[in-house]
Amino acid sequence: MYEFEYQKPASLDDVSRLLGDEDAKLVAGGMTLIPTLKMRLAKPTQLVDLSAIPSLKGISEDGDAIVIGAMTRHADVNCSDVVKRAIPALAAMAGMIGDPAVRNRGTIGGSIANNDPAADYPAAVVALNATVRTNKREIAADQFFTGMFETALQPGEIVTAVRFPKVAQANYQKFRNPASRYAIVGVFVAKTSAGVRVAVTGAGPSVFRVPEMEAALAKSFTPDAIKDIAIKDDGLNSDIHASAEYRAHLVTVMARRAVAACA
Repeated sequence: MYEFEYQKPASLDDVSRLLGDEDAKLVAGGMTLIPTLKMRLAKPTQLVDLSAIPSLKGISEDGDAIVIGAMTRHADVNCSDVVKRAIPALAAMAGMIGDPAVRNRGTIGGSIANNDPAADYPAAVVALNATVRTNKREIAADQFFTGMFETALQPGEIVTAVRFPKVAQANYQKFRNPASRYAIVGVFVAKTSAGVRVAVTGAGPSVFRVPEMEAALAKSFTPDAIKDIAIKDDGLNSDIHASAEYRAHLVTVMARRAVAACA
């Protein structure tokens, strides 16, 4: 691991000042950054720890939505009575992330800012039509995730919270890697005020929606409505864990399970 300066600011203003150094890196839970440092794949001059900023933590209700602070841990989302009451599927999904050690260190802000192609939270953010709040603006879910490990965040921009609209029905189903528990394919289905949304993680370079399934489920919210919808494997991930063809098959399987579970 390379030498670096460790900073633990107490306010977002201090964070913005420290990020003036282009080689500085933000630390949320550190679930991705710390292994990257250990393998010498990154060489930051400064690590800026966000854990001492109270405004970035917590879960609250905001009218017809809930707001989750960026530094809120997966375990806190999983155990939150507010989340369980408003969006049970989101609480259940948080309980599927990694193992207890990961859930008690990893954060929602770190997860979506990193945008790992096999992470769970991107599917929830997109399917639930959430809004990502930063220190500079608000970004709609469909515009936030732009590619593998890439987001719409600009230099110096920090995720501060995520606003999730409450939904009538939602469920997340994941075919997980037995070792890492990352999603080989995960599908989050939700009936929102804007219609049905189906978001897929693990299958491609970044989270994506399935318009054909959304249209079919809008007409008939049943597993059989999407049983004949085949996902093309062009551009899907293929590795030692699963081929692109198998991932394409799993998308339909997981989507049907999610719709069935909503009932």
